[in-house]
Amino acid sequence: MFCVATLFWGVAPWARAQTVPTTPIGEPLLKFERYDNSLWLSAQLQFDLPLVVEDALLKGIPIYFVAEVDVLRERWYWTNRKLISLQRNLRLSYHPLTRRWRLNVSAGEVAESSQGLALNQNFDNLEAAMDAVRRISHWRIAELVDIEPGATHFVEFRFRLNLTQLPRPLQIGTLGQSEWRIQLSAKQNVSLDVSK
Repeated sequence: MFCVATLFWGVAPWARAQTVPTTPIGEPLLKFERYDNSLWLSAQLQFDLPLVVEDALLKGIPIYFVAEVDVLRERWYWTNRKLISLQRNLRLSYHPLTRRWRLNVSAGEVAESSQGLALNQNFDNLEAAMDAVRRISHWRIAELVDIEPGATHFVEFRFRLNLTQLPRPLQIGTLGQSEWRIQLSAKQNVSLDVSK
């Protein structure tokens, strides 16, 4: 009994020290616009970067985010039909030598982004870089000719921290740690009447 009590009291402070408050994450605010025969998405994300992720960035480890959009057509007789599925990858890194933050945004996989088109932006501080990560502007998600007239459509939006792009030892270290989990999602009906 004495050993069990000693073990309990010895482990309890360690367990309390390991609990880290989670960062507040809100639902993304989605806005749809129709022009140039296309449907465009703008989103404002609401999350704070956890301290462990910020610490990894300051040590020179790039962090990858993924934004995904699915345009679906509602069907009463079967599962919803996926019309369009798109992905946007964001790579945030810190360069200690220049003390600058760099954000790379590409439409393809991160491995492919070196050969394809990517938008590169530099920032003086982390807050300005995170403001750019949290704001998705004018992303063309559908051509109106691909939309079925008269049907009900909705958009599923997901944003997450891509842990598979981290260095392998860090991937193993993030298992079971909730502070490495950043996931936001939203689902919204959208009027895609092409006759207007």
